[in-house]
Amino acid sequence: MLRLAILFFIVALIAGFFGFSGVAATAASLAKLLFFIFVVLFILFLVIHLIRGKKPPVV
Repeated sequence: MLRLAILFFIVALIAGFFGFSGVAATAASLAKLLFFIFVVLFILFLVIHLIRGKKPPVV
């Protein structure tokens, strides 16, 4: 998901450079949305991991 955010960011930069402001704004907003979804999922899984902890090895 982070790769998609980076991809849309690069598309927004290229489109902005060539003057396609509508495409650049859309790609930038998609990159921003995907980045925030990535951050929320990262924090969620980090909290779950800290709550569960490591399981003891099965012998």
